Amino acid sequence: MSAVELLADLRRTFQAGTTRPAGWRRAQLEALRRLLTEREDELTGALEEDLGKSRTEGFLSEVAAVRAEIDYALKHLDRWMARERIAVPGGLRPARAWAQARPLGVVLIIGPWNYPLNLVLAPLVGALAAGNAAVLKPSELAASTSRVLARLVPQYLDRDAVAVVEGGVEVSTDLLAQPFDHVFYTGGERVGKIVMKAAAEHLTPVTLELGGKSPAVVVGGDLRAAARRIAYGKFMNAAQTCVAPDYVLTTPAAAPVLADALAAAVRDFYGSDPRTSGDYGRIINEHHFDRVVGLMDGGTVVSGGRHDRADRYIEPTVLREVDPTSALMQEEIFGPLLPILEVEDLDAAIRFIAARPHPLAAYLFSDRDEHLEAFTEQVQAGGLAHNVCTIQLAVPGLPFGGVGASGTGSYHGRQSFRTFSHIQPVFSKPTGVDTLRLAYPPFGPIKRKLLRKLL
Repeated sequence: MSAVELLADLRRTFQAGTTRPAGWRRAQLEALRRLLTEREDELTGALEEDLGKSRTEGFLSEVAAVRAEIDYALKHLDRWMARERIAVPGGLRPARAWAQARPLGVVLIIGPWNYPLNLVLAPLVGALAAGNAAVLKPSELAASTSRVLARLVPQYLDRDAVAVVEGGVEVSTDLLAQPFDHVFYTGGERVGKIVMKAAAEHLTPVTLELGGKSPAVVVGGDLRAAARRIAYGKFMNAAQTCVAPDYVLTTPAAAPVLADALAAAVRDFYGSDPRTSGDYGRIINEHHFDRVVGLMDGGTVVSGGRHDRADRYIEPTVLREVDPTSALMQEEIFGPLLPILEVEDLDAAIRFIAARPHPLAAYLFSDRDEHLEAFTEQVQAGGLAHNVCTIQLAVPGLPFGGVGASGTGSYHGRQSFRTFSHIQPVFSKPTGVDTLRLAYPPFGPIKRKLLRKLL
């Protein structure tokens, strides 16, 4: 079926009103939850094939994450769908006003390869909760997960309202040429610009979840605890995570201690040879392997550094003596290299971050409240976290999204529902008493005086 025909079929379903009732929305969300529960082994197996993810990591970071979104949506759906009463100014009474979320129509969700299950299905939760029909386009680079989604989604969800389309760049280009009612894209900045340009042809609104170089600033507190939390957030999924700490800024005194503690944390998590660990993943393909290995020249390796192209394996690696002008510090690493740069203090770290494009996330490690206040006030990023990395995404009620080059729009929890909804205002005034007569021309002296007093 062509993209034109597919969109036409889904639009007929939407226009027939199929997706709008609360009962349909709940049924789809519950069916999606059953898919995740009943087919967990197939899903985590596909993730293991694509990215070398352990079944446990696949469950935690992908399956359980989407289930949490579903549970949160089911719990709050009635409130999200309810009318919101709006106060009417005295001069316009008697009258009523309210706002109510309406579905957008047929939406397109384009997923990435690094979390190929989570980052396709989590946006779908919001699209279904909001009452839309949807086309899912999984990443062709995560081929096993794409095939599983294409096979399982039609078995559980309404085939007339939700479709999975597989394929490469040509398929994505075909889809983007269609007049969808919203496009939700997760991936890199380069393709994000292509998506936004294509959507602009139809004035289609977009949500772009991109990335960037997310800093971790360490200026106090327990350095060994900070190292463990940074290592956990950085090296899960072989560091192919959009909100993973991309580099560390710390003081000259703390830098060597932190570097040693990071190496110790890697040994604790993955053993002396992470290649043999069942909990450490692989780079998605040889192209990305070559790109990441090529970035090592930007600093001095102080731990890790081993790699094997045939196995798509890169050891968790910590670097010091980093050249700020190197490619290592100019592009998002998206791999298991962690540069440590030295700054004088928190103010210097904030200036360093401010001089670069806004990141998707920024992390502060400190036990001082004044540090947190300064960081929160002065650092512009998609989201901030204090004394942890990446796990902020596990809070369904927190919006997640970028700013500037790291993305536009946000989702998770209620924000997902609102992203895929039009908040429609309604104003209703009875005709029995025409209180608007005062506003009708002609405007004599008495009317002008009364209008100025009322308004």
